Amino acid sequence: MYQYNEVDQTLVQERVEQFRDQTRRFLAGELPEDDFLALRLMNGLYIQRYAPMLRVAVPYGLMSSTQMRKLAHIARKYDKGYGHFTTRTNIQYNWPKLEEVPDILAELAEVQMHAIQTSGNCIRNTTTDEYAGINANEIEDPRPYCEIIRQWSTLHPEFAYLPRKFKIAVTGGPEDRAASQVHDIGLHIVRNDEGEVGFEVLVGGGLGRTPFIGKVVRSFLPKQHLLSYLDAILRVYNLNGRRDNKYKARIKILVDAMGVEAFSELVEAEWQSFGKDGQLTLTEAEIERAKSFFKPLDYDLSAANDTSLAQQLADDKAFNAWYERNTVAHKVDGYRAVVVSLKPLLKAPGDITDAQMDLVADLADQYSMGEIRSTHHQNLVLGEVKKSDLYALWKVLEANELARANVGTLTDMICCPGFDFCALANAKTINIAEQINQCFDDLDHLYDLGDIRLNMSGCINACGHHHVADIGILGVDKKGEDWYQITLGGSSKADARLGKVLGKAVAADDVAKTLQTVLSVYVENRTEEESFADTVQRLGIAPFKERVYAPVN
Repeated sequence: MYQYNEVDQTLVQERVEQFRDQTRRFLAGELPEDDFLALRLMNGLYIQRYAPMLRVAVPYGLMSSTQMRKLAHIARKYDKGYGHFTTRTNIQYNWPKLEEVPDILAELAEVQMHAIQTSGNCIRNTTTDEYAGINANEIEDPRPYCEIIRQWSTLHPEFAYLPRKFKIAVTGGPEDRAASQVHDIGLHIVRNDEGEVGFEVLVGGGLGRTPFIGKVVRSFLPKQHLLSYLDAILRVYNLNGRRDNKYKARIKILVDAMGVEAFSELVEAEWQSFGKDGQLTLTEAEIERAKSFFKPLDYDLSAANDTSLAQQLADDKAFNAWYERNTVAHKVDGYRAVVVSLKPLLKAPGDITDAQMDLVADLADQYSMGEIRSTHHQNLVLGEVKKSDLYALWKVLEANELARANVGTLTDMICCPGFDFCALANAKTINIAEQINQCFDDLDHLYDLGDIRLNMSGCINACGHHHVADIGILGVDKKGEDWYQITLGGSSKADARLGKVLGKAVAADDVAKTLQTVLSVYVENRTEEESFADTVQRLGIAPFKERVYAPVN
């Protein structure tokens, strides 16, 4: 993984001391609240419903065991003993004290971490596939390009005050596990007809109150032009994006209003006039330098010869279920990637305790070459585990509520913190997640239902990506009561699409019961081997709507 050089370390440490002084001045009454607002947001600090919330950057979801131990220490010392992983692969602390935030940032700097640009109207954390570098289907490892983007965008003076926040995702192959098509910019590594590797560039994706799927603005961009073309897109957006209405300030609104062709023409003109073949052109040496931080690890090639796994799978049904659901093929024979589930029964999705963080760090050192990945789906991944170590690893994870074999099922849900924490939320989400877990606690039933993506948001800002789930749940407020709107048929994968609203919102107590009704329609109508997503696409939502809202006799 990337290691800070002296310039990086100095920059981050100086930023900490700068914010320490800003915080001191604010607490002393020397800095007005409105002035401090922009400063704290640029350092990842929000004011939530009951306390500040600090969001720590995890660039492209990759952490060392040392960094994970520091995150555990911060949870213990400065918070209430846990953290929350987000869809952007960052971690949030929900209970820090404002006066202690500079101390937290100083401790993060000790392990090459920070909270810079995890909030504010700037370029946020660039995300990618949690299996980057170990996925046999990828054309190239996308992480070097994420790192190139990170270095270019961090504290970029021209893009520090954009019309609105800006998000970029990069994928390395045909699968899309980073929801790239609902980002402001989605970059797909592709190969053209001549065999050259470059990028397909999409612009204008996003969710919230006006959701859009991104549109292709360039079908093939040579990799040396990555930064200059991104720079052109950001310049066009910065000059033309709306600043009079924050609800219409995202680039998706600009692209929709102008039309993708007109927007693309502006970008092309900007790129040709001011950026192409200029200082931002990436040399092969620069690209190779970025790749050098993500070289293949020192794999034990003899691991492929171990035959113990087959017998362990045959002897232990629970282990077999976990292996099928929570491990993923690795490009190196003899290894698997392991998903550490942060979706235990009746616990908030995405939360992890300080003790669990320490444990994951220890397990990463013992079994996964010291590296941990966080995912868009609010889980963790140990990417480099020998097949011969899987059983021992599973036993430890199971003993510490980190091995629930539900990955990809209905209860492996994305869920924002909702009204329990967020000042913007309209409705609670964690209690609804618990209700769903209680209703669907039979793993055999979940396995029979197959892969189902359920995402839940506590407000229209859609931090839970409910628009692009097989089943989406949106919390709404009706005269002080929590109600929930259901959508069906969305996807954030390569076939990205927005779900359709099933009908009127249902009461809080009826959410799980409504899901039972929806899923009964699926079970009755599916063909052999047909997934929930396929059935919804074939039938449309009418049969589901008819059953859910049928009159009660």
